[in-house]
Amino acid sequence: MSMITQITLVSVVVAVACALPGVFLVLRGTTMVSDAITHTVLLGIVLAFFVTQDLRSPLLVVGATLVGVATVWAIEALQQTKLLSNDAAIGIVFPLFFSIAIILITRHAGNVHLDVDAVLMGEVAFAPFRRFVFMGMDLGPRALWSMLGILVVNATFIFLFYKELKITTFDAGFAAAIGFSPALIHYGLMTLVSLTAVGAYDSVGSILVVGFMVGPPLAAFLLTDRLHVMIIIAVAMAIVNSVLGVQFAFFFNTTIAGMIAVITGVTTLSIFVLSPKKGLIKATLNRKREQRKLNQRIRQETGA
Repeated sequence: MSMITQITLVSVVVAVACALPGVFLVLRGTTMVSDAITHTVLLGIVLAFFVTQDLRSPLLVVGATLVGVATVWAIEALQQTKLLSNDAAIGIVFPLFFSIAIILITRHAGNVHLDVDAVLMGEVAFAPFRRFVFMGMDLGPRALWSMLGILVVNATFIFLFYKELKITTFDAGFAAAIGFSPALIHYGLMTLVSLTAVGAYDSVGSILVVGFMVGPPLAAFLLTDRLHVMIIIAVAMAIVNSVLGVQFAFFFNTTIAGMIAVITGVTTLSIFVLSPKKGLIKATLNRKREQRKLNQRIRQETGA
């Protein structure tokens, strides 16, 4: 298997794994929480490393996921005071947790391979060099297998709790009235977001994780009003963006993660403008049509 094929596979798997929970983040209007989580889980990685002294310990994933959930809890606790808006709460919690992680790395982990720049930007080109070897057999990039596992977890959760996710997303009050727990489903979803962010750190970095979680689901939201169709479109967009991003990155000899982010932004903005259902051009034409009807009605009523 060629290097470019391996890189493309890793990129595609990461993109799809991020897009699945991202659909519900977009629908719930909590996309910026994903940005906070993808940065603050670094604190969980650092704290878990101080306990285990092993960068390959599975406890790093556990610690990071717990800090991700704690981030959501802290943001919502500040919101519930009614003194802060959602974005203000994120603006307090996100920098606090992330800055603590950076200080701890700088002060106590200077000789350890915990690179803040790598965590933020990532570089999927290095993924093929970290191999998964089982019983003497080279099974491919380690990132590919770890993200495949997370993809299966995300897909299984959405499949098993599709009805609960749908109801709590569109009408949390009704969900509570018929016996569903919106809070339980919400924190289950946020746990998946945290787990996905941690898994994607090694390959694409936190910035591209946010792009994967927001870009394809937002594009899908602009193209359809049906949830299951939105999920399918989001997955398809994630795959297309990743494949094109890798190809263009090799063609222009530039950073792969950065090029994928650019392609994701370009495709999402294009759909935002051109979508036949909710696009900017469609909305502008609708406003002009309504304005003409209103002007015509006013002229008829005034006899002008």
